[in-house]
Amino acid sequence: MFETGTPALNRSRETRAATQSGYLMLFVWLVLLGVAVWAAITNANAEVMTAWKWVVVVVAGVVGTLILCGFYLINPNEAAAIQLFGAYRGTDREEGLRWVLPWLTRKKIAVRANNVISEKIKVNDARGNPVEMAAQVVWRVTDTAQALFDVDDYKEFVLAQIEAAVRSIGSRYPYDDIEHQEVTLRGNHDEVGEELRKALIERLNVAGITVDECGLTHLAYAPEIAGAMLRRQQAEAVIAARKKLVEGAVTMVEMALTHLSEKNVVDLDDERKAAMVSNLMVVLCGERDTQPVVNTGSLY
Repeated sequence: MFETGTPALNRSRETRAATQSGYLMLFVWLVLLGVAVWAAITNANAEVMTAWKWVVVVVAGVVGTLILCGFYLINPNEAAAIQLFGAYRGTDREEGLRWVLPWLTRKKIAVRANNVISEKIKVNDARGNPVEMAAQVVWRVTDTAQALFDVDDYKEFVLAQIEAAVRSIGSRYPYDDIEHQEVTLRGNHDEVGEELRKALIERLNVAGITVDECGLTHLAYAPEIAGAMLRRQQAEAVIAARKKLVEGAVTMVEMALTHLSEKNVVDLDDERKAAMVSNLMVVLCGERDTQPVVNTGSLY
């Protein structure tokens, strides 16, 4: 029988490597060089050569060569993963000239902040409308062992996870909401950006990478529906404006009738009130300027 379970990923963890200061080893190498030069010169000028001095020259040369093979440099915000025949032996984060045993290999990795702007991708929002989205992400490596050994190419992994996270967030919210009752992609940049950051941190945790900042840099309806959605937005804006205008007009008419009644300016029956309300609503809600008609006769 075959097992149906999938083997779990062997999670790596960054540890401190046992390395030495390169300046100390450089001093040792200079001492060996001096000893080798002294032994070679004194033996060459001597009338009778001594074998042990040539042994000193050979030993100093071999040891000095091994020391030279162990030097490496680490720049600011850079690290070096140390390996012994493929096995991870720790990470060196100390800046400057460093030294390690020459049979240990060093693989450098940058731990500085990286800025990535993703390509525009097409996503269906929560209402099924196709929209174009792109995001800007600032990320950096926090665990060098995971970044180097737990994923094949951590930079390509970041790009793939950014696209997946943008698609997930884009499909979770609508592009816009004219009534402002929902969290939307267009109207809630901070909330959407923070949720995108949390989603990316969770996705990139397996690669030892964190996200310091992210947000949407491009957000628009897809070209095939952009014209229709623009007309829809215009219609919704006109409806919202009309609703606000009617509410204000009704309030003003009600206030006018109340003041006329309380101050006994004129006593209107229901028919005249209806006519006055109609005229006021036309004046207040009309898009064009009204032309007043002056009644010089009796009201009745």
